[in-house]
Amino acid sequence: MRLLITTPVAIVVDQADVISLRAEDESGGFGILPGHADFLTALTLSVVSWRGAEGHHRFCAVRYGLLSVNQGKEVAIATREAVVGSDLQHLEQVVLAEFRRATEEERVARTESLKLQMRAIRQILQYLRPTPSTTLGEGA
Repeated sequence: MRLLITTPVAIVVDQADVISLRAEDESGGFGILPGHADFLTALTLSVVSWRGAEGHHRFCAVRYGLLSVNQGKEVAIATREAVVGSDLQHLEQVVLAEFRRATEEERVARTESLKLQMRAIRQILQYLRPTPSTTLGEGA
């Protein structure tokens, strides 16, 4: 079966002779073999592993993403970031730690952005609210 792993800017893996694949979603790890039923799932921050026809295992750390199986012949993974490597331990320790750090930084930045937006909205509402001195009927 064919394995295709892509990011928004690159095709990271395009291998036609995949015999088996393992990945992880919110419910846990799972395997895909040729002939698998059509399938779609959201991947967690994890390492995808597969075995080619030559028997060698390969690995790719992914930063979330979508995995789809099409007609049991193709597995496509679309992810934000992917790093291919031959050392599973290195990918799990170093690369996934970096992905987690980047995800946390994005979360903090989103939170700060939302706080800034809320402050701006409060200031606009405060400006638009009439003050007691500008209400009709006073001073007339």
